[in-house]
Amino acid sequence: MSKIDDLINDTLSQEDERLLAEYGSEPGYFKQAFGLFRGPLSWVMWLVMICNVLIGVFALWAVWQAMTAELVIDAVRWGIAAVIAVQLVTFLRGFMGDHFEANRVLREIKRVELRLVRMESREP
Repeated sequence: MSKIDDLINDTLSQEDERLLAEYGSEPGYFKQAFGLFRGPLSWVMWLVMICNVLIGVFALWAVWQAMTAELVIDAVRWGIAAVIAVQLVTFLRGFMGDHFEANRVLREIKRVELRLVRMESREP
């Protein structure tokens, strides 16, 4: 993959290199993660995160209740509730992860579009 990057960098002009340096570097993990909470779908991500935290707290509480239950049937009921809650937390994290990756793909597409526009403007 680095050979392709080297070929691309060799063909760029100085202005292209300046633009690539300004917009081309990929943001860090935490900047990308917190970027989920901005933009047109931010309210959905906030809702998912709040639900995720609440369900996670419930899962911990259900595990505690299962471990301290005196009757076996109560322990089984709380254990099932805990397993379902953990599954929901996993599903919601996967949902957020999909959007995280989609944002990365969109950012790369925008970089390619920028390069194409720059190449088209240079052609005679």
